Amino acid sequence: MTASLPGDAQTAAASADLSGAARVAGVIGWPVAHSLSPRLHGYWLRRYGIDGAYVPMPVRPDHLGDGLAALATLGFVGANVTIPHKERACILVDARSDVAARTGAVNTVIVEASGRLYGTNTDVFGFLANLEEGAPAWRADQGPAVVLGAGGAARAVVLALLDAGVPELRLVNRDEARARRLAEALGGAAIRVRPWSARDAALAGARLVVNATSLEMGGHSELELDLGRLPDTAVVNDIVYVPLRTRLLEQAAARGFVTVDGLGMLLHQARPAFHAWYGVDPEVTPALRRDLERALASF
Repeated sequence: MTASLPGDAQTAAASADLSGAARVAGVIGWPVAHSLSPRLHGYWLRRYGIDGAYVPMPVRPDHLGDGLAALATLGFVGANVTIPHKERACILVDARSDVAARTGAVNTVIVEASGRLYGTNTDVFGFLANLEEGAPAWRADQGPAVVLGAGGAARAVVLALLDAGVPELRLVNRDEARARRLAEALGGAAIRVRPWSARDAALAGARLVVNATSLEMGGHSELELDLGRLPDTAVVNDIVYVPLRTRLLEQAAARGFVTVDGLGMLLHQARPAFHAWYGVDPEVTPALRRDLERALASF
């Protein structure tokens, strides 16, 4: 999951002083001018005084193979991959991690010393890290989780929750057949597919609800969901971060539920990539979050 903003992303992409040995990475997408990733990685590059840069790379879908191959040729240490390239990148890289193979998507490419392109998916890590930070009392084994959606983002969320040990995962999607295909692909005996018309009933007794659909995203339809069947201890997470406080989160907060927004997933998914490329495990700090919130305010 990579991010988004206009404007000064290019300026934020590099530390103040670059040498000829600077380590260079970036984000590949189409379009990519709105990506927040240059701002995010640029913040860390400056904070840790790293001789490096992170740049936006607009690559058309039919040029993705050439774009990925050019990373090693041009001396890049790696790249993030965002919409619409994640699934195809999983096929084009030379090797992939287990989590990338299971999600069927690559959002991070590491160029190894040999020039081999190694693809992985950090959205699974980012989702769980954000959930643990925003709802520290939540535990996977406490009870059922409900995931709304069956696209690429939902796939990462489902995999994260299965690996964390959720005893039952209720998967609800407007296209029920797509949800069943996702359940079959991940092979989780804990997954129970529910029809979209039964989404309110699916919340009964759930300890976690995750919106992984495009509903609630700026310009899209609102998510109609009755939270009345949730226990008081439930956590409501929306991985959407534009807007930052979705209608779903506002309704959940008004009922007293712990809420977790989507910005933290974006921040945390970037940590493993930054560490792989630049050798530093970066912190997600309140100051960094405020910086990206200012960027989001311009959307």
